[in-house]
Amino acid sequence: PEEGAKVAKGDEIVTIESVKAASDISAPLDGQITEVNEAIVDNPALVNEDPTEAGWFFKMSLADAGDLDGLMDEAAYLEFIA
Repeated sequence: PEEGAKVAKGDEIVTIESVKAASDISAPLDGQITEVNEAIVDNPALVNEDPTEAGWFFKMSLADAGDLDGLMDEAAYLEFIA
């Protein structure tokens, strides 16, 4: 996405392409894109190698921070995928 773009929850804003498939990434909540990680454009492997540090896609400010209450934290996610 472009920095400054306003997005709504569910908007398709990033497409990940691999040899076998392409997948869309949707905005998790309503807000505005504040930063895009250009490093993954030059080195897409960062997404798999370091997903919690260098492999992030974008940062955004939220229209309503209260919407975070409906999302999983890391512990809940790890339990979900176990």
